[in-house]
Amino acid sequence: MDFEQLRTFQIICNLKSFSRCAEKLGVTQPAISAQIRSLENEVGARLFDREGGKVVLTAAGRLFEPFAEHCLQCHSHILAGVSELYRSPRGELSVSTNEATSLYLLPGVFAQFRRQYNRVNLSIVRAERSRTIEAVVSREVDFGMVSLPVQDLRLESMSLYQDDVLLAVSGEHPLASRSVVKLDVILQYPLLLMKHGRLREKINNFFHTHDVRPRVAMELESSELLKRLIQAGVGIGFLPESNVRADVDAGTLKTMRVEGMKVQRDLALIYRKDKVLTRAAQAFLEVATHGTPHSSVVALRRKGVNVKRTSG
Repeated sequence: MDFEQLRTFQIICNLKSFSRCAEKLGVTQPAISAQIRSLENEVGARLFDREGGKVVLTAAGRLFEPFAEHCLQCHSHILAGVSELYRSPRGELSVSTNEATSLYLLPGVFAQFRRQYNRVNLSIVRAERSRTIEAVVSREVDFGMVSLPVQDLRLESMSLYQDDVLLAVSGEHPLASRSVVKLDVILQYPLLLMKHGRLREKINNFFHTHDVRPRVAMELESSELLKRLIQAGVGIGFLPESNVRADVDAGTLKTMRVEGMKVQRDLALIYRKDKVLTRAAQAFLEVATHGTPHSSVVALRRKGVNVKRTSG
C-alpha cells in the first residue's frame, strides 16, 4: 500500500462517495475503484460496502480507518520536518579534521556558527588527513578540513586558510635568537617530524630537493605532542605559524625561517559533490568560507594567518 491509496481511502470516508472522490482528485472513478481494490487486496478484506447508493465502511474498514489516518499524519509530519530542515538551520553536522586544526582553527568557526545557529548540534571528529578524506567520501561525516591538494574527484574543496610553515625551537635553544637560519645549521640538531600527512610530504620534498638527510630523532602521530617536545628541548621541528603563535607570544617557542625554504599549509573544507546540502550545511559553508565568522577572521589575521574568501 502507498500513501496515495491511503489518501484516497480517507477522502472516500469523508465524502462517502467514489465519484465525488474522483472529482476532488481530478481522476476518473475507475481509477479510484482500482486504487481501493488494490488496497483491499493488500489488507485482505473489503473496506467499503455500497448500500442503497451510499458508500459505508465495513467492519474491516472501520478498524482500518484510524490506522490510515495515523499513517497520513505521520507522512505529513515527515514532509514538514524535512521541509523545515532545509528551510531553517537545525539538526546535526559533523566535521572531521586533524588535531591541530581542531585545536587552533575550528573553535572560532564553531563559536560563531553556534551564536548564529544554536539549533544545530555540531561535532568534531579528530582524525588524520587520509582518514578524514575517507570519512567524507563514505558519508560518515558531513565535512572535512584538510590540507590541499585533494585529488578525489568525488569531493568539492573550498579554500579556507593559508599560513607559512616555520621552524620552531624552544625558547632556550641555541637558535632561539635567530629569525632566519641556513639549512646546513639545522642539520646539526635532532629533528622531530610528523609521521604522516601533507606537511611531512612537503618537508621531505624540500630536503630531497637539496639532497640532504636531516637527523630525524622522532616521528610523531600528534602535532600537539610534537610541539610540546620542541618546547621541552627534545629537538626542533616544523609547525604551521597559526599553531604556535600563542606559544611564541608566551616565550615558550621561537620560530624562524629556513633560508631557501617556502612551505605553506593550504587548508580547505571538503564535502561530497553529490551531497544534498541541508539548510544547516549551507549555513556552515557560509560561516566557514565567506569570512564569516568575521571575528575569527580578524583574530586569525592578527595571528599572521592569511584567510582566503572564496565562493567555491
